[in-house]
Amino acid sequence: MDTETDTISTLNTLQSYATALKELKSKRHLQLKTTRGFLERAGLTVDELDRLNIIHVTGTKGKGSTCAFTEQILRNYGFRTGFFSSPHLVQVTERIRINGQPIEKELFTKYFWQIYRRLEETKDAHGGTMPTYFGILTILAFHIFLQEKVDLAVIEVGIGGAYDNTNIIRRPWVCGISFLDIDHTDILGDTIKQIAWHKAGIYKPGVPAFTIRQPEDAMPVLEEWAKEIGVGVHVAVSTVDYQAECGPLHLGLAGQHQRSNASLALQLSHTWLQMRGLPDNSFPCSTVNNGGMLQATAFSPSPVMVKGESRRANEITTGPTQVSGLADTEWPGRSQTLKHGAVTYFLDGAHTLHSIQACSEWFRETAAEHERNASGPVARVLLFNVTGERDAAAFLKLLVPCHFDFAVFCPCIAEVSTSSNADYKKFDMSVEEMLTRCWDNERIWRLHNHLDDNGDNPLLIEDRLPNLPEHRGDTLVFPCIFSALQWITQGRDSVLADQAKMTLLVKPSITAKVAPLREASEIHVLITGSLYLVGGALKHLDTASSK
Repeated sequence: MDTETDTISTLNTLQSYATALKELKSKRHLQLKTTRGFLERAGLTVDELDRLNIIHVTGTKGKGSTCAFTEQILRNYGFRTGFFSSPHLVQVTERIRINGQPIEKELFTKYFWQIYRRLEETKDAHGGTMPTYFGILTILAFHIFLQEKVDLAVIEVGIGGAYDNTNIIRRPWVCGISFLDIDHTDILGDTIKQIAWHKAGIYKPGVPAFTIRQPEDAMPVLEEWAKEIGVGVHVAVSTVDYQAECGPLHLGLAGQHQRSNASLALQLSHTWLQMRGLPDNSFPCSTVNNGGMLQATAFSPSPVMVKGESRRANEITTGPTQVSGLADTEWPGRSQTLKHGAVTYFLDGAHTLHSIQACSEWFRETAAEHERNASGPVARVLLFNVTGERDAAAFLKLLVPCHFDFAVFCPCIAEVSTSSNADYKKFDMSVEEMLTRCWDNERIWRLHNHLDDNGDNPLLIEDRLPNLPEHRGDTLVFPCIFSALQWITQGRDSVLADQAKMTLLVKPSITAKVAPLREASEIHVLITGSLYLVGGALKHLDTASSK
């Protein structure tokens, strides 16, 4: 009998999507043909995907949040929803959701082997080829949504759009593009124009398309794509323009940057309902011309959109607010706050310049709000890492104004023993390479903060991993997320204290340096730079997500 462990191990043998795209850079135009071939080998057809009533969303930042808002709204109407997203934070089942909940592990395992065996049985006749990690999950999501008979499927693009595996979708009901920023430059290009071209590739003839106000260089590219295939692109307005009878809209996801995502979600869900032929008791969505683009005017959200049942338990209430369907939306790891007694964690998987800036502003505002309610001094700690070829120096510079008392760096490894968390991350570099990058980031932080290198800063050396780099000066670099969290919290988080203990080897001379952490009334920890880092932290901080 196939077990969950067998499933994850087999899935992890497949090549990563990003690596495959790099290798096939000159043949990317064949990507969709290849994906359709895998789909057919798995026993599915593109015609069947038409029955899924798909909402297709891409973008650099906010596409996952937009999808989460959209799915929540339509689920509030009573529809059975499917939601495919990436990456996952803790467990791969998070990527495929039914009615907002990750697919049950037993169902995931059953459906995975149905698809995998069909592909494996036919690989010899097709040159021995198998899909990538992301490719098989995309096909699996379609298979699950068809088998589980969802009323609609919200599909988030993986990378780009034009050549993304999800773009085998032929007839989505509506498309959306969230904020565009510089990311995945080795695959998509290093200019906003190039990136916009890839994102606009999800447009389909006759399919309504929405976006938000984009960087100046992006808008002409989106418009050119739209004219070429004969569709109008509607630009969503600010959430303050929606005239809800119950007052201003309240969002379940924190941060001002979520406003544009929520507006895009309102337009996507509203359009889907109209195309479905269902009146949603809101004023019709009209448009006005805006320099060649179509600007979507705000409407009065329906009672279902503005009706909700509860607030997020960990959110500070500063005054009367209106609860809406948007307020019920949860999307872990994005502007998320977790309070564990004296330790409060601020988690945001920001990994572009724009999102790091938004994260910095959100943290400063939210942490200050928490600090006003603290009984004494508060210690601020940054836990940071980046992946890929992202500009860590630029990111860290934007975080300097947060005024951290400590900056801690570690690889995106949940624990020293990675055998128990194979579901978490399939690494493309060695542990030594990851640690070297952490030391580099630590040096960058010193430069940004004008710290000297005279050995006066804290040092922690953990020798549980083989071939660690030799001591290069007093630092706060840890071999894994768990050891970093243990040091930061100094035993003051009972959730971490209840887990298996790990002895840290600490230089005696820095014992006094942890006094601010032990004596502070509260410890505030910002965890950012990578969704993989945030996911590894949540594995320990939100134990329910690991079950």
